Amino acid sequence: MATLLNSMSPATSLSAKTKQKGHLSLLNQVPKFHAFSLNKGFPRILASTQNAISSKDSVFTLPNWRAVNGNNERKSKEMRLNEAFHYLEYMVGKGHKPHVTQATQLLYDLCNSKKSRKAVRVMELMVGSGVMPDAACYTSLVNHLCKRGNVGYGMQLVEMMEEKGFPTTTFTYNSLLKGLCMHGNLNQSLQLLDRFTKKGLVPNAFTYSFLLEAAYKERGVDEAMALLDDIIANGGVPNLVSYNVLLTGLCKEDRTDEAIKLFREMPAKGFDPNVVSYNIILRNLCYEGRWDEANELLAEIYEMNQSPSSVTYNILITCLSLHGRTEDALEVLDEMTKSGFKATATSYNPIIARGCKEGKVDFVIQCLDQMISRHCNPNEGTYNAIAVLCEEGKVQEAFIIVQRLGNKQNSSTMHEFYKVVITSLCRKGNTHPAFQLLYEMTKAGFTPDSFTYSALIRGICREGMLDGAVEVFRVLEENDYKPDIDNYNALILGFCKYGSTQSAMEIVLKMIDKGCMPNEITYTILVEGLASEDEMDMAVDLMNELYSKEVLSQSTVERLSLQYDFKELTM
Repeated sequence: MATLLNSMSPATSLSAKTKQKGHLSLLNQVPKFHAFSLNKGFPRILASTQNAISSKDSVFTLPNWRAVNGNNERKSKEMRLNEAFHYLEYMVGKGHKPHVTQATQLLYDLCNSKKSRKAVRVMELMVGSGVMPDAACYTSLVNHLCKRGNVGYGMQLVEMMEEKGFPTTTFTYNSLLKGLCMHGNLNQSLQLLDRFTKKGLVPNAFTYSFLLEAAYKERGVDEAMALLDDIIANGGVPNLVSYNVLLTGLCKEDRTDEAIKLFREMPAKGFDPNVVSYNIILRNLCYEGRWDEANELLAEIYEMNQSPSSVTYNILITCLSLHGRTEDALEVLDEMTKSGFKATATSYNPIIARGCKEGKVDFVIQCLDQMISRHCNPNEGTYNAIAVLCEEGKVQEAFIIVQRLGNKQNSSTMHEFYKVVITSLCRKGNTHPAFQLLYEMTKAGFTPDSFTYSALIRGICREGMLDGAVEVFRVLEENDYKPDIDNYNALILGFCKYGSTQSAMEIVLKMIDKGCMPNEITYTILVEGLASEDEMDMAVDLMNELYSKEVLSQSTVERLSLQYDFKELTM
């Protein structure tokens, strides 16, 4: 890292701490970027505001950040949102109260714009000014934080609101539990459950479902079943979803017979299986080729006055295709459409993939033609299914099929369609077929652009072939192509994802030497790379220095701070 931070104007000297960490040369390479300033334009907002504030107890109105008219039309949505936020902060600081409906809407819009820290700040400002948000607003913010992986901030928010005397609901705690469970923190989840039951809150069926799913994913289904026994012994009341979670766990561990036994015991426990329960068992029976039992189960669905869902049909299509029974799969697909369900690319893709694996090019073309005639648009899965032909040595046939699809699509040009196909293959780990098809495309007149090369580089890196990605760069340069910042960022991200942030920084230096300057995305990748390697102090130092140089915007700093729980901010 020592030489990476070196070509920036020395307007702001670095801290000794940062220099010791070795970021000096990287920061010195940073050009003068003008990120959005918090105070730019803010005095004009105050000067132009028509709201007369007569007393500190009066309710003020925020500038309309949602409407686009007059002076607003030249401002971006983000700028209008920031101006409304800073006006709220300013007025509350002067002792005035915001309009509760407006402040609540601002909070929602900040969440939708992924500005979590500002949304939390709006909540703090509302409570601090004596304006109490409603339960839906408060719970929505907690849910938003947890969905984005910021469970710690969600917990802090709940604690703050409880200290202010704001009532907490089971739904609020469920958001925290779900967030912890999604990130594999079962122990913390159980501690949180104990905490909120001691407060007199009653867990509901969703609470138990989150815990049971986390238990089987983290510790195995036996642990989940033991947990359910404890829940019932302590007076908890699970529901059908709880048992469906256990069925899923058993099936994922290939314990199909035990899953069937539990399935048969469910009515005695007070829960009649629904179509979701049937689908869970059906999937395993079909994957294992137990067709007679699968047929009996299907017949039972009708006997129980239930109807198959689109998921039921897609399970049958996928499994029949997997076992080479593509004609039967097509019959099921036809029955699916006759039953009122719309077939999608997801329905056709397994059949196409199997046809490609068996080298049946004419069959694949017929399936694709039928698919298009039924107004089913191909998706990433379709392109990756076709790529199976490349694995079977039929690259030219795969390219002909791709060409036929492109001619039938509404894409603006074949060039754009080819880019979509290459990107789709690389995203799903089919980089080798992507190169094979790219060769055929170039023979047909396609000229790859920066977007295409970036997709290929990301694909190679995603498959762990970092040396191969570097080799692609070398070949491109030998053929008079000058990699741009997007190409470099794809390579830098690849190295950082595999824990090689030091190597990524060396790439940044070489990039600068070749006249390609880093941008905000480049530096964000490096900060995230350090954080992912648990170099939190170094990541915070680098982020703060870059922010002080106006290279990282405030919104980026806020996102990074929330995502990695950075503490030492000098904003």
